[in-house]
Amino acid sequence: MDTEQLIAIRRDLHKIPEIGFQEFETQKYILNILSRYPSERVEIKTWKTGIFVKIAGTSPKKVIGYRADMDGLSITEETSYDFSSIHEGKMHACGHDLHMTIALGLVDWFVGNPVKDDLLFLFQPAEEGPGGAKPMLDSKVMEEWKPDMIMALHIAPELPVGTIATRSGLLFANTSELVIDFNGKGGHAAFPHLSQDMVVAASSFVTQLQSIISRNVDPLDSAVITIGTIRGGSAQNIIAEKARLEGTIRTLSVPAMAEVKKRIETMAKGTGISYQCDVNVSYPAAYRQVFNDDQYVRDFMSFVSDEGLADVRVCAPAMTGEDFGYMVEQIPGFMFWLGVDSSYGLHHSKLKPDERAIENAVDIVKQYLSRTANN
Repeated sequence: MDTEQLIAIRRDLHKIPEIGFQEFETQKYILNILSRYPSERVEIKTWKTGIFVKIAGTSPKKVIGYRADMDGLSITEETSYDFSSIHEGKMHACGHDLHMTIALGLVDWFVGNPVKDDLLFLFQPAEEGPGGAKPMLDSKVMEEWKPDMIMALHIAPELPVGTIATRSGLLFANTSELVIDFNGKGGHAAFPHLSQDMVVAASSFVTQLQSIISRNVDPLDSAVITIGTIRGGSAQNIIAEKARLEGTIRTLSVPAMAEVKKRIETMAKGTGISYQCDVNVSYPAAYRQVFNDDQYVRDFMSFVSDEGLADVRVCAPAMTGEDFGYMVEQIPGFMFWLGVDSSYGLHHSKLKPDERAIENAVDIVKQYLSRTANN
């Protein structure tokens, strides 16, 4: 595929964002492209809305994996693209349209340029939630085709095109979704003494949460609790019987995650007593930290730098969440940031990655995998 074809694919995919495990149109589009390749070279298996693509090596001794995520986000797009999302309230605001396009470019290259080892390309659904990596990892297809190493990339809006960044060890944080439900007794706004106001209880809880970060987490460690949504009440003159907080927890260590959750649950019990209500805490989805294999990262960074394929930088750990962490927990591998030079960041309605990054990424990864799979 040439650059124009890759950009056309990216724009087609950008139009059809779908949320986790609902990537039916996206899967159909990718399968249509993959159907062009000869079956004696390419073996394709589907799993839920995901896809496994195995390219046979000429004399395989190992399997090398590459993962691209597929889902979009529940965000109303504001890019003014003429190829904006046609799915109302949904957008590829995290760059997964580029991730899939790059993977398809790599598949195309390796079908026409065989290497010794088998290559496995994973198009993974539900990265943004509820989490597709772990169940995909546990699937029968993965059991049969499990790679010996695996790699992936993620776009970085703050980095210029032609730049990559990664590090050995911890790259992305441990993350967990957080939902807290408050159930009390509603009533008339004029008679608060006859009710238990859940808007007041939930508001108090939000302010208390930040004391966990300042007083319960080791200052030399790092953690974040963010409440993204608050819902409660139905009218201005009715005391709310129910309220819900939804947010996320991010930590740079596993012990910190356990401590934060422990303190949240203790606070919930205290709030229940104080406000005479029921408080229920749940964690709908949680992601493992992305911990890069030191040997593979050093080899990759040296190769890209020595070949002059990109400006290579060592980055700091990020509080970003990525369910690729489940994969590198079981399979040695790594993830790296790909510069795409956008004024707006990840999960923003105006994210506009520079499409030149697609060709740059395909060139970097195809050369690295060619070298690695021919050793």
